[in-house]
Amino acid sequence: MTVRARAPLRLGLAGGGTDVAPYCDLHGGYVMNAAIDRHAYAIVEDGDGDTVEFQTLDHGGHARFRRGEVTTADPGLQLLTGAYARICRDFLGGEQPSLRVRSYSDAPPGSGLGSSSTMVVALVAALAEHFSLPLGEYELAHLAYEIERGDLALAGGKQDQYAAAFGGFNFMEFHRDDRVIVNPLRIKDWVLAELEASVVLYFTGVSRESARIIDEQSRNAASGNQASVDAMHALKEEAVQMKEALLKGDLAGFARTLQAGWEAKKRMANSITNPMIDAVEALARANGAVATKVSGAGGGGFMMFVCDPCDRVRLSRALAAEGGRLLEFHFNPTGAVAWRAP
Repeated sequence: MTVRARAPLRLGLAGGGTDVAPYCDLHGGYVMNAAIDRHAYAIVEDGDGDTVEFQTLDHGGHARFRRGEVTTADPGLQLLTGAYARICRDFLGGEQPSLRVRSYSDAPPGSGLGSSSTMVVALVAALAEHFSLPLGEYELAHLAYEIERGDLALAGGKQDQYAAAFGGFNFMEFHRDDRVIVNPLRIKDWVLAELEASVVLYFTGVSRESARIIDEQSRNAASGNQASVDAMHALKEEAVQMKEALLKGDLAGFARTLQAGWEAKKRMANSITNPMIDAVEALARANGAVATKVSGAGGGGFMMFVCDPCDRVRLSRALAAEGGRLLEFHFNPTGAVAWRAP
């Protein structure tokens, strides 16, 4: 039997960072994000009876273990081995059946599109389908979060797993004791079309290590660094403003809130921006961009720009000349899905 699964990557629109502990435990966090039609993929197949095999098709990682001896020590395969080990522990009584688990993604690690967390969601969805486990969106996202943050001790927030599980545009609330509320938004079709015409995604070519940036942010919140905490308060409020702008079709408000969120985010940790990012932002501004945001934790990855659609070609050409890569996309109303291949 072959099972395939995919889960959508996401754009963080506002509030990113307030879903990271300890801030969300102390103050509660709000995040506004949207899934796009770029995905992480997982494939699960029956094995040969004696071994368990893992492979990242896009990065060349490969390992084979005897049943009962799977470890998560290899950082290049730990998302795959971690998801497999957790499913075996929680649902199979610790038994490690013979499987072949493979993965690939439309975005590189460190892209700022939530690629690592989205991959864990896709892996859990595929394994759940293989073993006929009745996991809903909340259970799928929470289990993926526990695998990544608990089992594998990878620093980060909570929004990516829920964005991947649910899809669409969501206003998310994060509270203490891992309580999460996902509020799907019904965005008018013309608003979606205008956003797709106005937003330009640019990959800087630099995949940053989000864990290091998030660790700095978490330390600032835990130590009561007032400038950082005030910036997170501002981000939380801007998530509410972003939700209202999207529901009302206020595209000027969308751009203002996106830019305000980026300015607040830069105050959360020193490593969120750098001279390269600042230079690209200045170039974009000179070529029609009215708002800028770095997707994800910061430090590199994808940058998101808002412009008048009539300036899109000029802006795109200027960015392409910088040596990075433009990514065409559409918003995606569908969350994680798994199916059995014929």
